[in-house]
Amino acid sequence: MSSTFHVRGGRRLDGEITVRGAKNLVSKAMVAALLGEQPSVLRSVPDIRDVQIVGELLKVHGVKVERDVASGVIRMDPSAVEKAHVADIDAHAGSSRIPILFCGPLLHRLGEAIIPDLGGCRIGDRPINYHLDVLRSFGAVVDKREMGIYITAPDGLRGTKIHLEYPSVGATEQVLLTAVRAEGITELTNAAVEPEIEDLIAVLQKMGAIISLQTDRTITIEGVDRLGGYDHVAIPDRIEAGSWACAALVTKGSVFVRGAQQKPMATFLNTFRKIGGGIDITEEGIRFSPPGPPLRAIAVEPDVPPGLMTDWQQPLVVALTQADGISIVHETVYENRLGFTDALNDMGARIQVYRECLGGSSCRFGRRNFNHSAVISGAKALHAAEITVPDLRGGFSYLIAALGAEGVSGIHGIDLIDRGYELFREKLTALGAEFWED
Repeated sequence: MSSTFHVRGGRRLDGEITVRGAKNLVSKAMVAALLGEQPSVLRSVPDIRDVQIVGELLKVHGVKVERDVASGVIRMDPSAVEKAHVADIDAHAGSSRIPILFCGPLLHRLGEAIIPDLGGCRIGDRPINYHLDVLRSFGAVVDKREMGIYITAPDGLRGTKIHLEYPSVGATEQVLLTAVRAEGITELTNAAVEPEIEDLIAVLQKMGAIISLQTDRTITIEGVDRLGGYDHVAIPDRIEAGSWACAALVTKGSVFVRGAQQKPMATFLNTFRKIGGGIDITEEGIRFSPPGPPLRAIAVEPDVPPGLMTDWQQPLVVALTQADGISIVHETVYENRLGFTDALNDMGARIQVYRECLGGSSCRFGRRNFNHSAVISGAKALHAAEITVPDLRGGFSYLIAALGAEGVSGIHGIDLIDRGYELFREKLTALGAEFWED
């Protein structure tokens, strides 16, 4: 059984922590190394579980992986790529959904790919149909078997035109990783254009890919016969930086996030200031601190870029429980992401969720009976409680709530946070938090 993580709340977080490469880029850049015929080097890699998972999956496919955890450098040599047993893939993948992104590169290198059932955080409908439809568009043949999904490309992969009904990050990554070595030209419209997508494009260009990104969310890829390796410094993790910023707000502390960058966090920084947080931006990082109570209630509507990133929504909701007045949150990306608020109400928050679109406009969830809007009445003092981590971002948000609550909270399933937050225990210690495990 997993241990219980105890947090004594009511202490200010003060000090400095460092963020390294973004979880949402690093794992995909590691998969991209499969496409090359020379070794690749990825730098500023965080010590998180997703990196361990992808590293092991690369190894079972014959990639030589050398990792220096302290320096954050991974070297990957794909010169001896080979088929892997589905049992080995399943054993190392666990609940991760990353194996689906191996398909395009493996089809190019081996002519086939096998993936087991996929897991991942249960925050909304995240079907793999998007991915399978993308692969079929390139000419792949998908065969669902008892062991999993067996995918082949008997006639090779060919460029195609794809329009996404929704700018899915995962589907966009699938197209990029498949199209770069497909024969001909691929045009993807309504693509995701997150900073991590742009950084993945930069990685693929370093390998020899020809990719253009237009301002209308259109990505054009000209397939090439071969790709080399890359040497790349991963974009910093803007989600982790924003999460620690919200922890500073809730605990009335001051946290300097070394490595945080202004440009990819622009929408978050605007929102943070509207709530009443203080920001000091430097070349080395960003300091987040509340200039003084009270925090201000605001309306928040997570959306695809240039909107506010959905992964910032949950920690911001915790911060808004401490703001004076009525805040409104309209989640437009994941339909079930507000389910985590029940535990916050058990801690003293006052949050009501609704099926209606309470934002500035209606969204695709408004006609589907999902509780995707919330009204937050603040400021409400939080008190300690026993809570269970529901998903990665919700789990860190519970940690933030526990840090700001009076008393000792018990958090169960805390290990899930290791998937995306590097050395969070060490960082809590550096900021003066009081916690223990048993």
